[in-house]
Amino acid sequence: MSSYYLPQANEVELFEAAAGMNLPVLIKGPTGCGKTRFIETMGEKLGREVYTVVCHDDLSAADLVGRHLIDENGTYWQDGPLTKAVRNGGICYLDEIIEARKDTTVVLHSLADYRRVLPIDRTGELIEAHPDFMLVVSYNPGYQNVLKGMKPSTKQRFISLSFTYPKPDIEKEVILKESGIDEPTAQKLVNIAGEIRQLSDSDIQEAVSTRLLIYAAKLMVKGFDPYEACMHSIVESLSDEEDVLEVLRKLISLHFTQAK
Repeated sequence: MSSYYLPQANEVELFEAAAGMNLPVLIKGPTGCGKTRFIETMGEKLGREVYTVVCHDDLSAADLVGRHLIDENGTYWQDGPLTKAVRNGGICYLDEIIEARKDTTVVLHSLADYRRVLPIDRTGELIEAHPDFMLVVSYNPGYQNVLKGMKPSTKQRFISLSFTYPKPDIEKEVILKESGIDEPTAQKLVNIAGEIRQLSDSDIQEAVSTRLLIYAAKLMVKGFDPYEACMHSIVESLSDEEDVLEVLRKLISLHFTQAK
């Protein structure tokens, strides 16, 4: 099944150019705005396998590079996703890179500059990157703080792309394509999203994503009441604070009447 992605600006052309010049790419943007879908689509477009790693604070260098394992025949080496992409060609996509430990991301430095090599200390190898290897990382700028953030020495190795939530007409097209919902309902969901994203002084840490709108639309297509679909897919996902939930409930009810 091919990925569906509707371009917002020149991101496709820029990514293709970076791939052609062996330049690493950094993608910044909020949760659920299409970063991962974009990478999957570009992998298909370029004919390159995508090795996706979701970063977290327990991610070790060995999780990326590989480790020695033991079976009935003894000890053997198993490549990690980064090493597989370096050896065989492909896109290694590190999602939410700022969640990874600093000592883990250091292994990327020699791959993200002119050297394009991966040293593996445990095997003594120095692997030159395959011509089709590409390093792509992403993060949500809203999650950055003093303790979590990309070091300038790392960030300056990348071409950067900034993503945001799609423009209303594009977001409607994405919802229509992904869910099969009717156009008037898709438009209502886009309007709801626009209103929520304009809310201020609330406890909503993350604005409603396009992903959540698609979830709501899919529930409606399956026969769920539109108000209830929005409650389960949008409202309850955005906050646990009762006063915020009440504001969101009222906002939803302006577009979809609550069933009696």
